Amino acid sequence: MAISRRQKITDFLGLKKSMVALLAMVVLVGLGEKMAERFLPIYIMALGGGAITIGLLNGMTNLLSALYSFPGGYLSDRLGYKKALLIFNLIALFGYGIVILFPYWQAVIIGAIFFLSWSAISLPATMSLVSRVLPQDKRTMGVTVHSLVRRLPMALGPIIGGVLIGIYGEATGVRLAFTGAFFLGAASLVLQQVMITDDEKRGKAEKRPSRLWRHMSPQLKNLLLADILIRFAEQIPYAFVVVWCMKYNAITATQFGFLTAIEMITAVVVYIPVAYMADRSGKKPFVVITFINFTIFPLILLFSHSLGMMVIAFIIRGLKEFGEPTRKALIMDLAPEDKKAGMFGLYYLIRDVIVSFGAFGGAYLWQISPEVNFLTAFACGLLGTTYFWICGKDLTGGKTRQKQVLLS
Repeated sequence: MAISRRQKITDFLGLKKSMVALLAMVVLVGLGEKMAERFLPIYIMALGGGAITIGLLNGMTNLLSALYSFPGGYLSDRLGYKKALLIFNLIALFGYGIVILFPYWQAVIIGAIFFLSWSAISLPATMSLVSRVLPQDKRTMGVTVHSLVRRLPMALGPIIGGVLIGIYGEATGVRLAFTGAFFLGAASLVLQQVMITDDEKRGKAEKRPSRLWRHMSPQLKNLLLADILIRFAEQIPYAFVVVWCMKYNAITATQFGFLTAIEMITAVVVYIPVAYMADRSGKKPFVVITFINFTIFPLILLFSHSLGMMVIAFIIRGLKEFGEPTRKALIMDLAPEDKKAGMFGLYYLIRDVIVSFGAFGGAYLWQISPEVNFLTAFACGLLGTTYFWICGKDLTGGKTRQKQVLLS
């Protein structure tokens, strides 16, 4: 009976061998990445960089993530997800090595070109793996489990990084976190090559984004436009959240790590029940709730000057994950069967290139004042939420979603 129950849980969550290996990779790489990445603005300031440098890092992260997304999808379709993930991990390890060996803020910017793009460049290959190893009626759950597990290192990593900073100081602590990230990434590389099965059925790699654009369905284009509008609300203040907390409101590095953990725990708690409900009802309400939380976070943060208020703000930040797995699963379903990785890459290429301008602009808004930065982000979120509320179509689940795929 115990074996049968365990098997039912495994089948319900879509935990096949390659999926388990993927999830283990997400934990190892994510833990190393978040130990250091969330404290990069503080590290840059400790090495002599300023607000413009932090804004440059945030904008560059969005822009490079966008530019890497399409090649990531192309390589996944061309080489298969297993070989593509190997290449992407090696790129990230090279970036970590630069930051570890050269303790200068200029080296951080150069290293970030390689390691901060890992999530974006590997996402098309990751989603391609999910779509290949799981049946269509399990893809939403597969994406949800991936998103859920991905939040675990997001919660634990900043806590570990904050403790290292508390013990060794800002510069040495972050550098040690990068050293840990390097070894965790190396362990992940070995694990994924041993456990993930080869991609026998590869897609047709498309080099030209313009040709892929012709295959993007109207439903997917509508989702893309709404996503672009709402991401401005996230990215304008993103790099300065840690600065606001630690430099303006006396939040310690350890406390900030726990605030991040609260954010991620909130996201983890809502993932499975929301995925279950979204597959059996209209998806628009869940996406709207997601957009509302994106919108009000910078406004709540602006008025947060105590640890208690910060906790409320970061709970709201965690609740913005309501519709994320559903959105990714929808992209996967609406993408052509033989061009899924490439379509993922195109989607994020378009979205993040445009949104990167908001990230760059966030630094200049911050120089005017934190209030201008946060209120501008709120206004962008309000515009995006209103647009989707009026113009967005209800994204229903189950059989209706499958009909949309057939018609697209």
